[in-house]
Amino acid sequence: MDIIEILRQDYQKFPLDQTYSIYAENVYFQDPMNQFHGVKRYQQMIGFIRTWFIDPQLDLHEISRKGDFIETRWTLSWNTPLPWKPRISISGWSELKLNSDGLIVSHIDYWNCSRLDVLKQHLIPQNNR
Repeated sequence: MDIIEILRQDYQKFPLDQTYSIYAENVYFQDPMNQFHGVKRYQQMIGFIRTWFIDPQLDLHEISRKGDFIETRWTLSWNTPLPWKPRISISGWSELKLNSDGLIVSHIDYWNCSRLDVLKQHLIPQNNR
């Protein structure tokens, strides 16, 4: 199966049953909150989301490939396990780099908002969601 189709399917079922075999063993991951190497650590991060986020959803808006680079545009949303269970939403994009074996060696996420904006969503009711 084509890596683009695998990624589409992984987005649809996120955070369950992700295809970790498309990542190189020492994949580099970075987002505004984390930075690390290793597919095992990546699995732990997804496990954290699966365990602590309520109703996580990852909507894929666009995916494109140019040579060894894949870009995705997405929105991640979930309810936080606070008593008022706020619905949090982060839109952004990912830049993935493939090695010569077609495995992802770099996965960098960018957010269209700041970490402070995400914190505010936990504290200030959002009417437009």
